[in-house]
Amino acid sequence: MKKIPILFALFLAIVVLAACGDSSKDNAKKDSKETKGEKTEDQVWNDIEASGEIVVGTSGTLIAASYFDGEEESEDQLTGYDVELMREVAERLDLDISFEIMGIDSMLPAIKSGRIDVAANDIEPTEKRKEAFNFSEPYKYSYTTMAVREEDNSGIESLEDLDGKKAGGGATTIYSQIAEHFGAEIITYGNAPNEAYLRDVDNGRTDVVVNDYYLTKFGVAAFPDFDIQLHPTLKFHPTEQAVVLPKGADTLAEKINGALAEMRKDGTLSELATKFYDEDASEKPKGDIEVIEDLAL
Repeated sequence: MKKIPILFALFLAIVVLAACGDSSKDNAKKDSKETKGEKTEDQVWNDIEASGEIVVGTSGTLIAASYFDGEEESEDQLTGYDVELMREVAERLDLDISFEIMGIDSMLPAIKSGRIDVAANDIEPTEKRKEAFNFSEPYKYSYTTMAVREEDNSGIESLEDLDGKKAGGGATTIYSQIAEHFGAEIITYGNAPNEAYLRDVDNGRTDVVVNDYYLTKFGVAAFPDFDIQLHPTLKFHPTEQAVVLPKGADTLAEKINGALAEMRKDGTLSELATKFYDEDASEKPKGDIEVIEDLAL
């Protein structure tokens, strides 16, 4: 009769050990995920707050948005609308800030891996991107245009004329997707400066660069010796630009949105936009802008 309590005790011990084993496995998985950069929404902000620093991915190659104002590519010479906007956000959140310089095609994977906390590089929050990432409220409004050869607009008078043309751009950008949608061949680059893209239009290696109006305007103006211009008539695909965050990082999004709202209210956002673009890019542009139908971005 005494065997029953002993067997029952042994059974309970086995169950407890099994449960502990499962718990250990769960904790190991959790630690592994955190090591790899996969964090819950609270962990993202808590880790940033604990470290006192936010790490921002940006390219350093987009004139007016993110670029080096000098010969040295040092962080103290990194500037631009997106860069100074993030510095202001960090200051209002009582955080230090550091920038990781990388190509646009590397930024979103870097957020997923945890290498960077956010990305700020004139990035548009599309429906597909929203499935994988969080975004702040927009801090810039614009539309899409082209850099073309001045002598003949590179033979492009409509979006349909992109068919068969060579368009320089990043492999994963919205602008390359638009060019490809209309039949252009995409010539991809690494984290190249504006000069490389625009020089190739000038020398005929490519025909066109489809890009943001403000970035194209300043890019073209920076290289007056090139036979290129902002397309005189084509204005299409209105855009919004926002900070990219990890999916589910709602607390961090709330903090950044709060800072952006303050900046919009006190005029800082408008002041920064006008400083870098000579126009208030923090407000929606006026005029007719063609919306491209059936464009899955």
